[in-house]
Amino acid sequence: MKLALIGYGKMGHAIEQIARSRGHEIVSIIDVNNPEEFESEAFGSADVAIEFTAPSVALGNYRKAFAAGVPVVSGTTGWLEHLPEIQEACHNGQTFFYASNFSLGVNIFFALNKYLAQVMNQFPAYDVKMEETHHIHKLDAPSGTAITLAEGIIEKLDRKSSWAEGREPQSDEIGIKAIRRDEVPGIHTVTYESEFDTITITHDAKTRMGFALGAVLAAEFTCGKKGFLTMQDMLQF
Repeated sequence: MKLALIGYGKMGHAIEQIARSRGHEIVSIIDVNNPEEFESEAFGSADVAIEFTAPSVALGNYRKAFAAGVPVVSGTTGWLEHLPEIQEACHNGQTFFYASNFSLGVNIFFALNKYLAQVMNQFPAYDVKMEETHHIHKLDAPSGTAITLAEGIIEKLDRKSSWAEGREPQSDEIGIKAIRRDEVPGIHTVTYESEFDTITITHDAKTRMGFALGAVLAAEFTCGKKGFLTMQDMLQF
């Protein structure tokens, strides 16, 4: 498979390593210094582009890739207010795979989180809160993964209708504490607490390579498909 990389920071380098180890060819690498590469023949020849950049430039990257007819797999978070535009583009023939987190372990954690929230819906004595810790270079807070976890809880827990970060939550809100420290790849914790005890589930990423592998697997899944795709389409659990 021919892959293009949009964004060539630490994640881009990790994705390149995983992709080459799985026999894929990197035909184009785009970073802040060569945006004209979007219009190149090499980029246009890619079967899929994998995009990990920043919230402020993500939407523009998607538009340029679509203009070149290249499907996009993206793990950039913090741009979801523009999601309807991307979904509309997919209705009109484009292909886009989005995940707030490509780690297979995190997606198992998402499923566990929803199941636990469904169970805890029967026990109103327990309040729920979240904490997420990432490296100091991460620009958005809370993380996209934390938002996905919060949305999973809200879907299953009747007493919560929204989340709050950076302030004291209301009774119907899930409080999220966002911590930026050192080079932490990502730690997410969901805690249910009553007067008598505490129930906690945590996912702790050891390295970025798990995210990179998931992104490459998503590109393999996306190749040849049309429409808007997510990890639920790929993993089906």
